[in-house]
Amino acid sequence: MTSRLAVEGLGHRHAGSGTWALRDLTLAVEPGQVLAVVGPSGSGKTTLLRLVCGLLRPTEGRVLLDGVDAAAVPPERRPVAMVFQGYALFPHLTVRDNIAFGLAVRRVPRAQRRARVDEVAATLRVDGLLDRLPVELSGGERQRVALARALVRDPRVFCLDEPLSSLDPVLRVEARRALSALLRADGRSAVYVTHDQAEATTVGDQVAVLREGQLEQVATPRELYARPATSFVARFVGTPPMSLLPAAALDVPARADVLVGVRAEDVHVGAGKPYVVREVEEHGHEQLLALDVGGIDLVARVPLVMNVRVGETVLAQVNPVRIRLYDGATGRLLP
Repeated sequence: MTSRLAVEGLGHRHAGSGTWALRDLTLAVEPGQVLAVVGPSGSGKTTLLRLVCGLLRPTEGRVLLDGVDAAAVPPERRPVAMVFQGYALFPHLTVRDNIAFGLAVRRVPRAQRRARVDEVAATLRVDGLLDRLPVELSGGERQRVALARALVRDPRVFCLDEPLSSLDPVLRVEARRALSALLRADGRSAVYVTHDQAEATTVGDQVAVLREGQLEQVATPRELYARPATSFVARFVGTPPMSLLPAAALDVPARADVLVGVRAEDVHVGAGKPYVVREVEEHGHEQLLALDVGGIDLVARVPLVMNVRVGETVLAQVNPVRIRLYDGATGRLLP
């Protein structure tokens, strides 16, 4: 069963303080798509999920499921399943009963519940764990059980809040691949909140960047990296983020207030102007060099074989075709 999720002019204001957690947000997630949502702490990511699930009521705007306003639909009746960061498994219930909990609340007949749990457990490879308690499971197993509990309801929309954050790096990669395929199965749509940019760009068909409750940019991962719409996105997206320097510092003909955005791979070391190396970061297969440009860092990505040291002078030049120009006052990308 497919579903299109859309939010139009969506906003939520905290009742106590009156401050906006989210404001004037308009987005759409097509059937079979995953929207990854990133942003600093407090930018409104989890608020968005809670509004979609019905755990919060909008102060303004609408949540639409297949074009129908979900305002009057209570959380338990929405075709939306939420997976929380800490899994939220009931410690006193077996894996089987945890997975079946939502079906039991909805009074689905016992035989039907059992069949559905067996089917979903097999899909997520937890069918051998059904008689265990959560305390007896590894982090990866708990994560799969939490997903099974969401999937057993046959939701049309998934909302996931940092679902892999407690897994170790090796498990995260494995779980990310499995989750990416699962979320797109049968034309479902998903909103996936994460602080991990690798997760966002791997799982998401589109990535939305939030800042202080407002949307900075939504784009494909490739477009987001190549053409950040604002200087904030340029500084936030990418490892390392874009270097932003005054146009005059790089001899770029532009207004004095224009900032030039440069990705580390677009700085060629070995020819050009001399720069002093202020910092060297080794990452196993490469080095990141912070080059001193009038007291501002221009970061370059170079192979380890260059063996550059702090304090050395190197020649470097920027690929002029790949630079991005930003208005110094508004932070917006210039044409």
